Amino acid sequence: MNFKADYEMKKRTAEEAVQMIQPQTGIVVPVMAGEPPALLEALPSHEGLKGNSLYRMLPSYPVLDIEEDRLKQVSLFLSGMDRPGYHEGKVDLLPNHFSDIPDLVREATEERVIMAAVSPMDEDGYFSLGVSPAYTAPLVEDAKQIILEVNERMPRTYGIKNQIHISQVTALIENTKELPEAPNPPLSDKDQQIGKYIADIINDGDTLQIGFGAMPNAVMDFLKDHKDLGVYTEMLPDKIVDLYESGAVTNVNKPLYKGKTTMTFAFGSKRLYDFMHENEDLYFIPCDQTNDVRTISKFTNLVSINTTVEVDFLGQCNSETVKGKYYSSSGGQADFAKGVRLTENGRGIICLYSTAKNDTISKIVPALATGAVTTTSKNDVDTIVTEYGVAQLKGKTVRERTRALIDIAHPKFREELELQAAEMGLLPKNTLVSN
Repeated sequence: MNFKADYEMKKRTAEEAVQMIQPQTGIVVPVMAGEPPALLEALPSHEGLKGNSLYRMLPSYPVLDIEEDRLKQVSLFLSGMDRPGYHEGKVDLLPNHFSDIPDLVREATEERVIMAAVSPMDEDGYFSLGVSPAYTAPLVEDAKQIILEVNERMPRTYGIKNQIHISQVTALIENTKELPEAPNPPLSDKDQQIGKYIADIINDGDTLQIGFGAMPNAVMDFLKDHKDLGVYTEMLPDKIVDLYESGAVTNVNKPLYKGKTTMTFAFGSKRLYDFMHENEDLYFIPCDQTNDVRTISKFTNLVSINTTVEVDFLGQCNSETVKGKYYSSSGGQADFAKGVRLTENGRGIICLYSTAKNDTISKIVPALATGAVTTTSKNDVDTIVTEYGVAQLKGKTVRERTRALIDIAHPKFREELELQAAEMGLLPKNTLVSN
């Protein structure tokens, strides 16, 4: 077949391409760097939109200026781009576990349009979803329309369902630009201390799931001398490249996808994107598979590392709200918190700073505040780490949990936390000893 002729026939401008979208359909774009900026920018120009919805997760580009009756904008996980829009009422938030997103979008929409940035077409007529298959990949197969933004900077990647054939494509545009990159701020002393504590828990041969943020980045700084680590994660971060170059990551012990680093999306620097291009050691899996607890349970020696906002005496983790207002969302934290407990020798680690606002607020709290969200339940929590130490909560009683968490709180708050625990009946009053 003449795939190049088909390609040229389907080529449009961004404005022409979005005009093909029918009213009442759901529009799905990939997570983070997989978003198609030119198509998004052109979308408000489509006067035929009515009753449409747009689903985005951790967007890299701004909220659209468009009336809600034409296009309802739905966030799957808030970021700096759409958090203000959510608080202003321009964006709604769909609660979810990352593993559930494809099914939730199917349930919310009768017909769907995929708009995605992709790598250039290969000689067999296939585009790659590049850095962001995640929830988009499983939705491709039953999409009503597929509109692509071909970007020469998008790496070609491999995996399950992350290829789209030209025969499936409704329209395409060309727009070559650098992909959005993750900021890489310097690590603080707190980050370094937390990273060291966690790295000490990780053994040679373990498989890692690593979340967002400075603290997980710090962990990877202390893993370069480890041996035969595996990676089975949601997001592929920048410092995985360092672990490859040091020889720490080999994936030889993984019971699934042996020899492959597996993830559902990636976000980092140009260095990471260049490393990914046509790298057959990297294998992308849709999020309804990476984060399915049934899949996670098949691993051995899996260590899950995620962050939270605050933890109460019971071990409940609020990873989504600040002062009762949404800041982010659940992502895959609960997926892995549950899944890792089903594995052989699995460990679930959640880390946080002991304080906020220049040590004026303790993030170890007696109880989550009214309006706070419980992201990881007390029954699923395993290990909590701050810059003051490690609290093993799995299998501990309420009193034991309370004591362990106070011991890793900032020293200036420990006496106050002990008194509050005693008032709540969580510590006996006659045994209070401030550390």
